[in-house]
Amino acid sequence: MMDLERVNAYMARVEESEKKTFKPVSQKLKVGVDLGTAYIVLVVLDEENNPIACEKQAASVLKDGVVIDYSGALRIVKELKAKLEERLGTELLNCAIAMPAGTESSARTHQYVAEGAGLEVTAILDEPSAANAIYQIEDGVVVDIGGGTTGLAILQNGKVVQIEDEPTGGTHLSLVLAGNYHIPFAEAETIKQDYARHREILPIVKPVIEKMATIVRRYVSKDSVDTIYLCGGTCCLTGIETIFEKETGIPTVKPTNPFLVTPAGIAMNCKA
Repeated sequence: MMDLERVNAYMARVEESEKKTFKPVSQKLKVGVDLGTAYIVLVVLDEENNPIACEKQAASVLKDGVVIDYSGALRIVKELKAKLEERLGTELLNCAIAMPAGTESSARTHQYVAEGAGLEVTAILDEPSAANAIYQIEDGVVVDIGGGTTGLAILQNGKVVQIEDEPTGGTHLSLVLAGNYHIPFAEAETIKQDYARHREILPIVKPVIEKMATIVRRYVSKDSVDTIYLCGGTCCLTGIETIFEKETGIPTVKPTNPFLVTPAGIAMNCKA
């Protein structure tokens, strides 16, 4: 089982590093570059994986895990890297990157973006496996729901035995909200991120969440795994774990802040 208390404490520190810069134990720094459908995030850890600094920016330069606006992605990564370097007073050299499970063919483009921003890519992995660097589970399934995709990694004895990914994510929730309220997509995104309105919107987006749970149920059953571990920005939606648990019949857990789990896990895999 995942040590939820440990994960929540660690993620609180990562979240704090957005506003506060922590002192690293040495000059060796590890960077995680997470090119997401809704956000681009850079997380910096020291060589002992202590959170040091984090920067993020809303972006729409990817679709279903694939870069569709290379110059836009490059510009944002350069800007975030520059902000971090100014905060840290040093140049960032190495990074790790990750793809949604099943979109490894786009790894080359992700790598070009990171390299174009002046970073050497020392590790490439799939997003659910990156998340498990934080969760450290031996058996179960890690489900990473981002803006464009629902990806999963099935773990047995601490090893990933199967990865899957399908194009249903937070963008689809926003589209449903935009249609329901007759508002622009950007406004629907804002409503989705407003915790005070989660109870109101949950019944509206429930069918999409049930579809995400059905994707997971296609690959796992309560006979094969005992727990589903959620992460990714879409999982910030209050009550999403309850719908997953009901739809799959498998106990489902998530940390207090599932949004930064994957980028922090990506950084952990960087070879400093």
